[in-house]
Amino acid sequence: MRFRDLSGKEMIDITKGNRLGILGQTDLEIDEKTGKIESIIVPNYKWFGVKKGEHEAKIRWSEIETIGDDMVIIKPIR
Repeated sequence: MRFRDLSGKEMIDITKGNRLGILGQTDLEIDEKTGKIESIIVPNYKWFGVKKGEHEAKIRWSEIETIGDDMVIIKPIR
């Protein structure tokens, strides 16, 4: 699967039922040695794409439960 295939999918935290964002508005953290994705970084936005603050959510790749047609289901490890 390519990143462009993930673009536009909504991310949902399955434990809280929260919407975390859309994968077109995120950055990837990639291990330079292996080239593998380590985490997805979701910026904290408010209305109309204006950045709300410096806080951002970091979702480890291992926390992704399922990638569906429209959504990515996340189960955070706490």
